[in-house]
Amino acid sequence: TRMAVATEAAAEKQDGDNRTMGRKHTVPYGLYVAHGFISGFIAKQTRFGEDDLELLWQALAQMFEHDRSAARGEMSARGLFVFKHDSELGNAPAHTLFERIGIARKPGVDVPRGFADYDVRVNEANLPAGVSLSRKV
Repeated sequence: TRMAVATEAAAEKQDGDNRTMGRKHTVPYGLYVAHGFISGFIAKQTRFGEDDLELLWQALAQMFEHDRSAARGEMSARGLFVFKHDSELGNAPAHTLFERIGIARKPGVDVPRGFADYDVRVNEANLPAGVSLSRKV
């Protein structure tokens, strides 16, 4: 954040009062969930292949490793679960697969302050035919 007034116009506007520094509000801890989709049908049309897919998984797993910022604090990927379908048009609706992964605060935790304050449950039992589940992170 800029501390100094850089132009005369800015100095006149402030009447000599330094108002270039403000408070930054932060959230002490946040757990974010994201869903992503890769269409096998569209991937075939755009020549998006297995090498591209592996590069994407690597990028998602490491996306915050070389991007530290005081504004964001420390962020890290804590799980990357991948459902793979045998059919390019899919073998099961995405929402039913996403429901197999659940995140809940641990009992007795009112205000989470870290990843250890959560339980992550993954239901791998009886996956639909033609669907596999792997964990990349």
